[in-house]
Amino acid sequence: MECSCTEIRVRDIQGMIILGLDPGLASTGWGVIRSEGSRLSHIANGQIKTDAKMPLASRLLQLDLELSDVVREHTPDAVAVEEVFVNKNPQSTLKLGQARGVCLLGASRGGAEVHEYAARLVKKAVVGVGKAEKEQVQAMLGVLLPGVKLAGHDAADALAVAICHANMDG
Repeated sequence: MECSCTEIRVRDIQGMIILGLDPGLASTGWGVIRSEGSRLSHIANGQIKTDAKMPLASRLLQLDLELSDVVREHTPDAVAVEEVFVNKNPQSTLKLGQARGVCLLGASRGGAEVHEYAARLVKKAVVGVGKAEKEQVQAMLGVLLPGVKLAGHDAADALAVAICHANMDG
């Protein structure tokens, strides 16, 4: 996919659109921000929830379809995905890995660069401490993205992943 010089200049002036993803089978959080130098602004956030009573394949399809809608609507320049951590329950880890695979595929399909970040690095980028609590991360989101209304915990985590990428890329 090639861009003309004019398209590149317009995108540079408008800043970089970053989609952050916090994958999960029950709930995948997503958050979209604009990064213009050191300035960040909130665009949108939400959660994709699937019904645990549905077959696994149907849940993964729903995740893919709804994520595709988010990517199509916001056309991110970059996508930042939180890396998987190992649960004590191997079944939960496997399901998380499958949801994460759908997220990586969906993000790649949109043509954006896809980056992955460990949860500890995300917390450090947002709060300054790698072992920060969720409440601390959410409080800093309010400071970094004034007026943001969070769709839930997973959406907050997704915005934090997007901010982490903005800090690493900028």
